[in-house]
Amino acid sequence: MNVFNELPNVLPAFLLVLVRLTCFFMTAPVFSYRTIPTQFKIGLAVAFSLIITMTLHPEHLQFTSDYALLVLKESIVGLALGFVAGLLLNAVYIAGAFIDMQMGLSVANLIDPNSGVQTPLTGQFLYIIMIVFLFTVDAHHMLLNGIFYSYQIIPIDKLSFSLFEGNSVHMVVMLFVKMFAVAFQMALPIVGSLFLVDVAVGIVARTVPQLNVFVVGLPLKIGVGLLILFIIMPLYVTMFRDLFQWSAEAMSDLMTLMGRPMK
Repeated sequence: MNVFNELPNVLPAFLLVLVRLTCFFMTAPVFSYRTIPTQFKIGLAVAFSLIITMTLHPEHLQFTSDYALLVLKESIVGLALGFVAGLLLNAVYIAGAFIDMQMGLSVANLIDPNSGVQTPLTGQFLYIIMIVFLFTVDAHHMLLNGIFYSYQIIPIDKLSFSLFEGNSVHMVVMLFVKMFAVAFQMALPIVGSLFLVDVAVGIVARTVPQLNVFVVGLPLKIGVGLLILFIIMPLYVTMFRDLFQWSAEAMSDLMTLMGRPMK
């Protein structure tokens, strides 16, 4: 099907596809960053919408009275899929906050240029490493594949979808719990090691009262924390791969739940 020749017939479907993709790019990781030019985001959404429209059979869609509700449904689906895709990746920031709090770097927050909010120093470092690894293993293609196959599970011409039912809400809540659990697992090796450093410094302070533990303790904790971070970096890379896989599975599960007919 030539979309350009059949543009008057497929325009309603093309606009619905574009709405879902645009909303997805507003919340999805990587694609929603402020550092990416807006013109590129719009161009990518339009080009990808044309490709997806060619795979559909949208000739029966017209501008009817229900079209506004379809636009609202597509925007909610796109925002929900992008939010779920990037939810687990925020565990890196939370783990960095735990580590910085124990290392004494919690006052040295940075302004993340991608989100415009303050982020922990270690969390920003780990997040940059994760994004580099994401592009290395082509994990961003999983996001595009996910939004592409969402049109088969959640058709654009179906008005009913089950986003706010109990199963979908329960899934999102469990993703929040999993995010904090993963963050705790990532921070546990460094936080545990620094706790032992605190115990050792406390013992030294009791045995050698003349020693100023505030002068010795902070540089020691920073040095030990950076050393442990360097040693366990391969473990973090493995966890990054698991995070990408879990994010793709979360998108698939949410699409399956939303694709079910409402009871």
